[in-house]
Amino acid sequence: MAKPVVAKPFMVQPLPVIAPAGTLFVTPVPIIGPQYCELYPVDLALIRKVMIISDGNFVVTDTNGNVILKVKGAILSLRDRRVLIDGTGNPIVTLRQKMMTAHDRWQVFRGDSEDPFDLIFSVKRSSLLQLKTKLLVYLANNRNEDVCDYKVEGSWFEKSCIICAGESSTVVAQMHEKMTVKSILIGKDNFMVTVYPNIDYAFIVTLIVILDAINQTF
Repeated sequence: MAKPVVAKPFMVQPLPVIAPAGTLFVTPVPIIGPQYCELYPVDLALIRKVMIISDGNFVVTDTNGNVILKVKGAILSLRDRRVLIDGTGNPIVTLRQKMMTAHDRWQVFRGDSEDPFDLIFSVKRSSLLQLKTKLLVYLANNRNEDVCDYKVEGSWFEKSCIICAGESSTVVAQMHEKMTVKSILIGKDNFMVTVYPNIDYAFIVTLIVILDAINQTF
């Protein structure tokens, strides 16, 4: 069973490391920061309020119920913008939808910045028309975008998704629904996310939030 994860303070991090596709991750692969990489599988509960619109509509807890991450959303804004914060309210990354793009491109910046210098990665749909959602992830140093660094397949509607390294079948994280009577009554979606060893769990949570945002546009 995966050990509970303890939130760690935010600090300025080096450039993201490209994942070696098709290999086991024997060393940490920090995208947002090495403090979010663990040597063992990490199980997280991701709770999404579905009946109201409010800041903090996403809450991420460890297996003991401790809140380690939250997502604050911008309301009544022309550009969709969300901020991933730690358990004490410090900004970790800012998620921003890029305007006027055919493939619903999102950009993720360090902290509460939207400066291109602080860009960590971007995400877009693989094609304009999709029967099943597939997102391509490009790290900031992958300027040509000939091959994606990660891919996300699945949707909130299917209640599951997997995240793979590059164009390979190497799974680095997966999400599935955790249905309870209480969650239905109080209007919440509960999901379990398993992040594989040495994978940045803050990065994985960010991808799932973007997956939800893109699916909300359909």
